[in-house]
Amino acid sequence: MNKIMLIGSGGAGKSTLAKEIGQKLNIPVYHLDSFLWKANWEAVTRENQIKIQNDLIQEKEWIIDGNYGGTMDIRLKAADTIIYLDVNRIICVYRAFKRMLKYRNKQRPDMAVGCEEKIDFGFLKWIWNYPKTKRPETINKLNQLKNDKTIIILHSPKEIKQFIGKMS
Repeated sequence: MNKIMLIGSGGAGKSTLAKEIGQKLNIPVYHLDSFLWKANWEAVTRENQIKIQNDLIQEKEWIIDGNYGGTMDIRLKAADTIIYLDVNRIICVYRAFKRMLKYRNKQRPDMAVGCEEKIDFGFLKWIWNYPKTKRPETINKLNQLKNDKTIIILHSPKEIKQFIGKMS
């Protein structure tokens, strides 16, 4: 595991797991949210998203967390290991609320400067609908890659904890 990609619904625990794996394996962690948002939640252009990710994947080792479906194939092709957090949407919504309360009027460590934590109906709806709208496409992509990549699917906080516990 040298080039690790983490994907999953908002609130699934991607950033937290990325940090834990990075510490265990001593591999740099890149949170796409910190690269692809500018101050006040202004998104970088698609061209910049592509350039940023193409630059990141050139590194010898990395852990990249974030979905960004429009550029996901860049990371899928470059990763040797893909970890998909397929966590129940109720847990994800709960964690999104918990995160919002924890970082209320503050910036999360994995976010770009000037992006204070927020939660809105659109984000909650995205999380709630993720199993229907995003999960099938993600599973399909992972199935196509299972012979060429290490695919790890974790379904619960317990499985995530066990996975971390097994790492050297």
